[in-house]
Amino acid sequence: MIYFKLFISFLKIGLFSFGGGYATIPLIEEAIREFGWLTRQQFNDLVTISQLTPGPIALNAATFVGLKAQGLEGALIATLGCILPSCIIVGAISYGYFKYRKLPLLQKVLKTLRPAVIAMIASAALLLLKACFFQGQNFELFALCNFLIAMILLRKFKMNPILVILISGILQVLIDLI
Repeated sequence: MIYFKLFISFLKIGLFSFGGGYATIPLIEEAIREFGWLTRQQFNDLVTISQLTPGPIALNAATFVGLKAQGLEGALIATLGCILPSCIIVGAISYGYFKYRKLPLLQKVLKTLRPAVIAMIASAALLLLKACFFQGQNFELFALCNFLIAMILLRKFKMNPILVILISGILQVLIDLI
């Protein structure tokens, strides 16, 4: 019965956690509180671990809670419940797209949406750049230098992005030590 509860709880989280990231935390907390799978301290650890590990918070939380509640089987079942809604939705959208991609109406809709998507991505990029280069009223010159070095390494030298991230991190540590 606990496997079913794990699956259904994380199926709901996967289905209704629009907004991603921090928007899922109240849903996860409610499920944990309802069934008593974790203590408050373990929940705090879960949020911390979810931030430190790659991947979405909900997926990391499902794996962590399932593991604590029922071991490896629980982790697999909770994780499956969490990702199943996304798999079904993406599968249905993909099927519809490939079936109807030649329709002129769909092409017009997609053509209309492209500039809006690009604007949203550009807006997010500008917000990140502003947050990176300005700490309050202070301009961070090193952040600009680090950004330019990273761009040159990525664009001109076609360096591996993971290596560029490591180099940028090492440069920041060196600057902080000086």
